Amino acid sequence: MTEYYIPTGPSETEFVEKRSRFIGHVWRVESEEEARALIEETKKKHYDARHNCWCYLIKDGPVRYSDDGEPQGTAGQPMLNVFEREGVTNVCCVVTRYFGGILLGAGGLVRAYTQSAKDALDAAGISVVRRWVAMEVPCTYAQFEGMRREVDAFGGVVENVDYGADVVLSALLPEERAADFAAHVLDISAGTVEVLEAGEQFKDVPWREKTAQES
Repeated sequence: MTEYYIPTGPSETEFVEKRSRFIGHVWRVESEEEARALIEETKKKHYDARHNCWCYLIKDGPVRYSDDGEPQGTAGQPMLNVFEREGVTNVCCVVTRYFGGILLGAGGLVRAYTQSAKDALDAAGISVVRRWVAMEVPCTYAQFEGMRREVDAFGGVVENVDYGADVVLSALLPEERAADFAAHVLDISAGTVEVLEAGEQFKDVPWREKTAQES
């Protein structure tokens, strides 16, 4: 079974540490060329910044990072560590620093670049890419919340709900749990809810929701 994690979408976050502005950017990328283009674009946009530190990880491809003039090991590698810890790939991150006149020291730089990358990833959200079985779950309104909980319990995602005389949940279930889910639902509903398969899909689905940046 192939399963990996990627950013859900692009993001930009910012915080200030001892008058230095740190602006974190995260993007989903499919190639090294795409990552390099985003890095160059950000450098041009923030040409007046002291540093534009970056990293990227491509699935089954290259992993690169740069301190862009910061002391060695204080920016690119700590940023990269954020994504490696979360198991996120196909990602490009640039942290732009506008120097505020106060030196942070090596430890302070590591903490600041780590926080900036983490904030940007949290704002982007994380999606899981894997093979799913699309399933239709027809049920009554009284059964609806229970069925939604069962989808969650089996690691699935409700993509759509059709409200009519009854309710139909369109859900994606991990392929290795789909059959067990259908059997479980049939059992707990005493045979009144029969799950219908609607094909397989290999796609990304939000796994960890985006978080609003705290002010």
